[in-house]
Amino acid sequence: MTPIEFSAAERADIAARIKAWFRDELDQEIGRLPAEMLLDFFTKEIGGDFYNRGLYDAQAVVAARADDISEAILGLERARGR
Repeated sequence: MTPIEFSAAERADIAARIKAWFRDELDQEIGRLPAEMLLDFFTKEIGGDFYNRGLYDAQAVVAARADDISEAILGLERARGR
């Protein structure tokens, strides 16, 4: 599986949000490096779980839409003439 990677801008944004969460929820200040290290940990250790959940959710949406399309096509059937 290809590793989950973020652009430099994405990493900076996520690290800023991690820092803000620590400040707001835990009343602790952490620096950019610890925030990025935490991001790396979560990306490596549980990122795949979130990615897989997204795939399962997308698969469910596609399956529901396929059922809708199948029903719509069946609705187009015409009765055979006698």
